[in-house]
Amino acid sequence: MPPPVTIFIVEDNAWYGELLEYKLAQNPDYTIRRFTTAQSCLDNLGDKPDIITLDYSLPDGKGDQVLQQIKERLPEVAVIAISGQEDIRTAIGMLRQGAYDYLVKDEETADRLWNTVGNIRKQLELRQENTRLREQIGQKYDPQRAILGESPQVRQLYALIEKAARTNITVSISGETGTGKELVAKAIHYGSERRNAAFVAVNVAAIPRELVESELFGHEKGAFTGAVARRIGRFEEAHKGTLFLDEVAELDMSLQAKLLRVLQEREVSRVGGSSTIPFDARLMVATHRDLTQEVKEGRFREDLYYRLLGLPIALPPLRERGEDVLLLADSFLREFCTQNNMATCTLSEAARQKLRHYSFPGNVRELKAVVELAAVLAENDQIQPQDLPLRHLQPETAVADTISNESLRSQMAAIVQRYLDAHSGNILQVAAKLQIGKSTVYRMVQNNEVYIR
Repeated sequence: MPPPVTIFIVEDNAWYGELLEYKLAQNPDYTIRRFTTAQSCLDNLGDKPDIITLDYSLPDGKGDQVLQQIKERLPEVAVIAISGQEDIRTAIGMLRQGAYDYLVKDEETADRLWNTVGNIRKQLELRQENTRLREQIGQKYDPQRAILGESPQVRQLYALIEKAARTNITVSISGETGTGKELVAKAIHYGSERRNAAFVAVNVAAIPRELVESELFGHEKGAFTGAVARRIGRFEEAHKGTLFLDEVAELDMSLQAKLLRVLQEREVSRVGGSSTIPFDARLMVATHRDLTQEVKEGRFREDLYYRLLGLPIALPPLRERGEDVLLLADSFLREFCTQNNMATCTLSEAARQKLRHYSFPGNVRELKAVVELAAVLAENDQIQPQDLPLRHLQPETAVADTISNESLRSQMAAIVQRYLDAHSGNILQVAAKLQIGKSTVYRMVQNNEVYIR
């Protein structure tokens, strides 16, 4: 249903005020109140009208002065100035002060007012719908709805998200691929005071290197071949909101220097432009790499690292979250079955055991894909172990403790493979984590003992 609209009519001419009220009262959704003085209107602004029709010449104040006082207290209210003056300068002055429209009193004023109020009402409906959708998004990204889990690691994560949402501190999110870094960033944004502004996400690794600068900072027409029009960058898009830079470690050194300057000066220059544009955007960054190691190895600027560090949030891999894997699996199954009009699937106890003992190198993203495919493959409404397309079952934490007849070499290969999967095939990181030579890992890859997947 369209929202009700409260209208204040401020008019010292009783007959004319009655005429306007009679016209607008034809819509039963309009609640109308009349005032004959500016002060009586100002005294009742606490009732928060949606629209005010304001006579320019009142016994206790000129329209421009009254308009200024109204806008100071209710910036969002739509004020329609109505005057017997046809002076264009008066009209322009009122519009510049924030009046929605300026109507001259004549025999058609009531009809024009009816149309103007109708247009304002449509805008109010759109604003209300926008607010409702933003509230729904905020609820969707409420941490305890968006990030399911009961493990101590997840409960600690909830606390960090809540603290981050209270301020504008830069947030650096780290974690393996598939742990939900963007989800955490959205939970912080939609829980903060910036929730009504834009959340702009950029995956740096997904943009060709030669286009990253233009993507982030924008460009002017003719700045380079193909720049046929001006384009604003993501920093400008995120003004008053949040900019999320995913895989920030993939920035090359020259762009790292420019990003540092932008963050220090809080202004950007478009590619090919000479002017600077100030911005007010909160920054959040994420990476699956170890930034401290990247700094040590000279691939990431130390000064930028400290500028981005802010509040660090490390996301736990799924294999460290205990029974959360089953909680998530059940949720993904319910959602998938509902979306596809399927009978609700459940996991058999044997299937649940299989999930418990799998390490999920792809983390939550892999779990979601696995259970959705299992729901399709299952012969009935109960998923069996053979329906779960898991790659391997040996959990990383159990490798060193497993007593088997395997050779030491095969057990070592299992450990290296686990770390390769966890670190997206980054041989240097795996060698550093396991404290073995990188040549050892390269040799195992060449001998097909381990694989980069």
